Amino acid sequence: MTDLVYEQPLNEKIRSYLRLEYLDKQLRNNLSHDHQHRCFYPLFSLCELSERCDYRNEVLKDIERNLLQLYKWQELDHVDNEQIAFYINALMQAREPLQRPERCGSQLKQDRFLSALRQRFGMPGACCNFDLPQLHYWLSKPWEERQQDYLTWIAHFEPLLTPITLLLQLTRSTAHYDNAVAHAGFYQGDSAQALSLVRVKIDATQGCYPTISGHKNRYAIHFVQFDQQRHSDRSIDFLLATCA
Repeated sequence: MTDLVYEQPLNEKIRSYLRLEYLDKQLRNNLSHDHQHRCFYPLFSLCELSERCDYRNEVLKDIERNLLQLYKWQELDHVDNEQIAFYINALMQAREPLQRPERCGSQLKQDRFLSALRQRFGMPGACCNFDLPQLHYWLSKPWEERQQDYLTWIAHFEPLLTPITLLLQLTRSTAHYDNAVAHAGFYQGDSAQALSLVRVKIDATQGCYPTISGHKNRYAIHFVQFDQQRHSDRSIDFLLATCA
């Protein structure tokens, strides 16, 4: 087995970003492998989230805030100027598509094929060929054609997903992992600086997983033994990163 990384957002914005990042990874995985009708679940989840909330303004504010910070870092000694220049250029390029007036994914509402599927996908077992003959037909097409269709659909969300990937990379880069010990399966920490994300890395061979709670200045980690599904009473060695 190997090290597993668990993340806990400490504010609603990062919580939303992590959900969108998770769906983005599923979309990318579906481009590499033919997952049949299962490829629609992350796509429709992304449609649902983007319809509930227009993330553009929040993401644009975060891009500006991070650009200002990166410009300040450029003036410091002993920094990786090449890496900073990469993020500055990437964020500036990602900013432009977000400034368009239309909401990401809104055009997919006009796609009659996807609209028919969305209505059915929320119902248990409703993907049979007699329920959705159009899906049955689409799945019979060569994988290369379906892959191109899928690329076209997810491209509508690229203006949102690309900057979120960059912003989360920058968030995670604000802290390195340090050794920590949870005595009797419990660890508590606090910070004078407002935190946005707690990351826990633990060897899976320890047979437990963390449940993390908290807010921007304080957090608690309880380790649970997987086999017994109860709080661990032993000392757990792990790695901890707290990101601003």
